[in-house]
Amino acid sequence: MRDIVITVIILGSLPFILKSPATGGLMWVWVSVMNPHTQAWGFATHMPFAFIIAIATMVGLLMTREPKSLPLTPISVLLLLFVAWMNVTAAFALLPESSWVQWNKVMKIMLMSFVIMMVIRTQRDIVRLVWVLVGSLGYYGVKGGIFTIRSGGTERVWGPEETFIGDNNALALALIITIPLMYYLQQNSDKRWVRRGLSAAMLLSALSALGSYSRGALLAIAAMGLFMWLKSDRKLVLGALLAAVTPLLLAFMPERWADRMDTINTYEDDVSAMGRLNAWRMAWNLARDRFLGGGFDVSDASIFARYAPNPMDVHAAHSIYFQALGEHGFVGLVLYLALGIATWRTAAVIIRRTRGKPELRWAHGLATMSQASLIGFAVGGAFLSLLYFDMPYYLMAALIATRIVVERQVRAATPSARPAKPAAAIAEQP
Repeated sequence: MRDIVITVIILGSLPFILKSPATGGLMWVWVSVMNPHTQAWGFATHMPFAFIIAIATMVGLLMTREPKSLPLTPISVLLLLFVAWMNVTAAFALLPESSWVQWNKVMKIMLMSFVIMMVIRTQRDIVRLVWVLVGSLGYYGVKGGIFTIRSGGTERVWGPEETFIGDNNALALALIITIPLMYYLQQNSDKRWVRRGLSAAMLLSALSALGSYSRGALLAIAAMGLFMWLKSDRKLVLGALLAAVTPLLLAFMPERWADRMDTINTYEDDVSAMGRLNAWRMAWNLARDRFLGGGFDVSDASIFARYAPNPMDVHAAHSIYFQALGEHGFVGLVLYLALGIATWRTAAVIIRRTRGKPELRWAHGLATMSQASLIGFAVGGAFLSLLYFDMPYYLMAALIATRIVVERQVRAATPSARPAKPAAAIAEQP
C-alpha cells in the first residue's frame, strides 16, 4: 500500500512539475531529504524517483517563460567555485575508481541545488520550501520521539538506511537544525492547531535527537538553544520554557545515556573519539602533502597507512571541516568556510534590512532561525561526515531568494531621494 501511495504522489506530480518548475524543486527536496521510498517495502524502494523528478524539473525549466538565470550572489558564486574545485581535485584523486562513484552522487546534489536556487523566487515558494524541509525531517523526529518514549530511552534512534541521515548521529543533527525552522513556522502561523502540532513536533524531535545517543548532537543543541535564547525578543519566557523542559528531557533518559554523554569529558579513554582524532590528523597530513587533497572518499587503509598516526585505525572523517580538508585540500576548506560565512552574512543582511518592518516579519524570522540552524550544523558538523548533506544547500537557496525578495520590497517601499518636481513648478522657473 505504501508503495502505491508514494508512486501515485510522485508520478501524479509530474504534470504540475512541467507547468511549474518550482513544484519540481519542492518535490526534489522532499524525495532527496526525506527519502519517502525508504518507508515502503516493495517495488517503490527501487524506483528512480529522484531521477524522474529531476528530468521533469529540467524540462519544465526549459518550457517555462519565467526567469531561468542563476542568481549571482556571494553564496551562489562561492558554491560554483567550490563545485569547480571539487571537479579539479576529483581528476587527481588518490583512489580514482571510488572517487568517481562519489563524484557522481555529489554532482547530482550540487546540480539540483543550483536548480533550486533558480526556481525558488517568491515568498510563497520560500515558505513552501521551509515546510517541505520541516515535514521531511519532522516525520523522523516525531517517529523517533515516540519510539524513545516507548522504549524508555534504552534504544537508539536511527534514520532510514542508505541515506545521509541513516546514521544515528546524522539523523540527530538533521533534526536539530530543523527545530529552528519548526519554531519559525510556528511563530508565523495563525492557526492554533498548526502551532500546537509544531510545538509537539519540536519536543519530540528534541527527544529523538537525545535518543540517538549522539554526543555531537548534545553539543549542537546546546549551542543552538543558547543562540535562539540570545536572539529571542522574549528572553524571560523562552528561558523559563527551556529551564522547565530541558531537565525533564534529560531526566527521562536512562543512566546508560548519561554515561555515554559523560565520555565527552574523558575522550582520551573513548575508542570512537580517538579514532576521529586519528582521522583528523590523517586529513591534515594529507592536505599538507598534496595541494589538491586526496579527492573524494579517502577513508581507505592504503591512505591511512601513509598519513595517519595510527595506520591501523581507519575511520571516516567525522567532520565536515576535515572532510573538506582531506578530500579537497586547504583551498577546498577555505572555499567551504567562505561559503558558510557568506550564508551567515546573507542572513544578517536580511535581519538588518527587515528590522522594524511588520510587512517583512516573515523574512526577519526566517533569517534569524536560519542562523540558529547554521550554528547547530557548524557545531554538530564538526563531528560528522556530512559535507555533502543536501539540506544546508537548500537552506542557502531559501536565503538567496529571501534576500532578493526583501531587497525588491524595500526598494519599492523607499521613496526616491530626490523626487521629481511637478511639471508646473518647472515651467514657473525663470
